[in-house]
Amino acid sequence: MRDLRDLTRYRKKLIHHRTSEQNRIHKILQDANIKLTSVLSDIFGVSGRRILEAILNGEKIETDGLRKMVDWRTKASITDIASAINGRIRRHHRDMLRYHWEHMGYLEETIEELEKQIDQLLSPYRKEVELLDGIPGVNKAAAATFIAEMGVDMSVFKSAKHLASWAGVSPGNYESAGKKTSKTTQGNKALKTIAVECVLATSRQNNRIASHRKSITKRQGMKGRIASAHVLLTIAYNILKTGEPYHELRSNYLEEKQMNKELKMIEYLKKKGYTIPPSEQQTA
Repeated sequence: MRDLRDLTRYRKKLIHHRTSEQNRIHKILQDANIKLTSVLSDIFGVSGRRILEAILNGEKIETDGLRKMVDWRTKASITDIASAINGRIRRHHRDMLRYHWEHMGYLEETIEELEKQIDQLLSPYRKEVELLDGIPGVNKAAAATFIAEMGVDMSVFKSAKHLASWAGVSPGNYESAGKKTSKTTQGNKALKTIAVECVLATSRQNNRIASHRKSITKRQGMKGRIASAHVLLTIAYNILKTGEPYHELRSNYLEEKQMNKELKMIEYLKKKGYTIPPSEQQTA
């Protein structure tokens, strides 16, 4: 488990380094007035890599050659792409691009090797990986990080709240000079980061976690992602503890929960002898 933790953390660092190199390539292309990003959603996809390699090699890209480089699924027209790569690239630009390109290639090869080692170490935990992979926003890479950071034996945590607190996604309760704050503790940085990333991955989805984040974000802004990370870790805890797969609640479960809460309150007040106006009952 310690070996797995070392590998997943190192993989995360290398991915950050690769992103940095990609950003540097973006900057050099902009400096050379090559606007590939305006016509390709990902310049490091199939089409983008072919074009970049041709630029690095100093090739003169004609329309026919460009048509062979561009994948058939690319939405931009050949004319628009040709116009975007018609910049002012100099020898210096090509040299710098080559340095970053080769380093990026080295990082990608290393990440691939790490993936193989991680996959081997996860062999005893295939069931747990599949269970965690079923949670919205969690893929197999994220599942590997969850297992590496918190293990698969949930008996080491007294409850899901203890796990959330250990990960640093539980609000604190501090008071100083009469002022209260709910700032979270630092916790396990790697686990906290991957939990938040998984939450953000559900942004365009329609599920419990996405609904929870949107609901909290409306009231508390950026705190919504931390609160939802708490929910996600609670789900992961219960799944690993019980061995039961994730079951999706309705995306509007929060609204239904609040409505049921209000209806119970109305019934309680009625039993106590209070009269509830019909308009308020209909709102509830």
